Amino acid sequence: MSTTLPEVTRIVQRCEALFEDLNFEAVKEWKAAVPGRKAIGYMPVYVPRELIHAAGMLPVGILGGGDQIEVIQGDAYYQSYICRIPRSTIELGLTGRLDCLDGMLFPSICDVIRNLSGMWQMLFKDKYVRYVDVPQNYQDNVGGVFYQQEMQQIRDDLGKMRGSPITDAELNASIAVYNENRQAIRDLYAYRAAKPWQAPTSEVYLLLRAGMVLPVEQHTQLVRDYLAAAEQVSRPKRDNARVVINGSFCEQPPLALIKSIEMAGCYVVDDDFLLVTRWLLDEVPANAKPLEELSKAFLHRSASTAAKYDATREEKGVFLMKQVKTRGAEGVIFAAPSFCDPALLERPMLQDVLSQHGIPHTAFKYAENTGQMAPVREQAGTFADSIKLWNAA
Repeated sequence: MSTTLPEVTRIVQRCEALFEDLNFEAVKEWKAAVPGRKAIGYMPVYVPRELIHAAGMLPVGILGGGDQIEVIQGDAYYQSYICRIPRSTIELGLTGRLDCLDGMLFPSICDVIRNLSGMWQMLFKDKYVRYVDVPQNYQDNVGGVFYQQEMQQIRDDLGKMRGSPITDAELNASIAVYNENRQAIRDLYAYRAAKPWQAPTSEVYLLLRAGMVLPVEQHTQLVRDYLAAAEQVSRPKRDNARVVINGSFCEQPPLALIKSIEMAGCYVVDDDFLLVTRWLLDEVPANAKPLEELSKAFLHRSASTAAKYDATREEKGVFLMKQVKTRGAEGVIFAAPSFCDPALLERPMLQDVLSQHGIPHTAFKYAENTGQMAPVREQAGTFADSIKLWNAA
C-alpha cells in the first residue's frame, strides 16, 4: 500500500536537499541552462540583491560550511579566536565548491568579513570581489548619497561583466520582483507567529535557506506553496513558550540547534536568521529612481541589528521590544556565535532593556558546527518551563 506524502513534506524535503548541497548543484544547473549566465555570491546580513538580479545574474547566499564540512585549509588563514564562518567559507573556496561563482560581495558586517574580502582577492584573482560598505550617517544628503555611489559602483561593475550597462528600467523591475519576495516572507513570518505549531521554525529556516540558491521568482512561489500546503495539514498545538531568537544574523546556527530549541518546548515567533530576506521592512517604490529608493529604504526602513551602525544608544532595544510585542513573545533567547563581536557586544544593552520591561531572557553561544545539543536543549527547556511557571503564578 503506497502512501502519498503531504505537499508540505515534499516542499520541506526539497528545501533540505538544497540546504545540504555544499556543491551548489542548483546554481550549476541554473548556469548550464543558458550559456553565459553568471552567479554572484554574497555573505549573510544584507546586500542589494536587486543589482545582481537586474544584471541577469543569480545572487547566491554563501553561509559557511555549517556542520557538514571539516575545516582543514581554512584554519591556516584565520586565528582560532574568531568565529568559524570565515574559515569554513575559505574552505569552500579552496576545495572548489564555489567555482560556479563568478564573483563575491562581502557586506559590511564586521572587521572579520572585511578581512575576508581582502583574503578572497588574493586567493581568487580571476573572480570579481567587492566589499560592500554601507553608511553610518543616516541623512539622505550625506549617508544616502554615499550609499547610492557605492551601489552605482557595483552596478557599473556588473554591467561591465555582462557587457552592457544596467538600466533604471531593469533595476525597477528587479525591485518589484524582490518586493514580492519580501512580502511572501513577511506573510510567512506572520503565519508562523499566529500558528507556530503549523509552521515549525526548522521548516521556515529551510525555506529561507532555499532562497539563497534559487532564482527569486521560484523562491517566492515556493514560499506561497508552503503557506498553502501548511494550512492543509493539521498539527498538534502545544503549550509552548513563545520566544524571539536574537544574535544569529551572520554565522548561522546548525539546523539541529533550531530543532533542539523547539523540542525543548519553545515556539520561535521571530528571529534574525538570514536578514538579507527581511532587511528592508516594506515595499520599495519600483517606479522612481531605483538607487535613490533603495538608499532611502536602507536608511529609514530597515531592520535593526548589531551589524548596523546605530548612532543613538537610546535606540538600542526598540526594534527587539517591537518584535516581542507584535509577535506576542513571552521571552527572548540570545543565541550568538562564539567570538561574534557585534552580537556579543550588543547583548548586554539589549538584556538591560528587556530587564527594565520585565521580559524574561536567557543566552548561550554556538558555532556553526556545534555537535552537542543536549546542553542547549536543557537550557531552552528550563527557560520555557520558567516562563510557564511565572505566567501561571
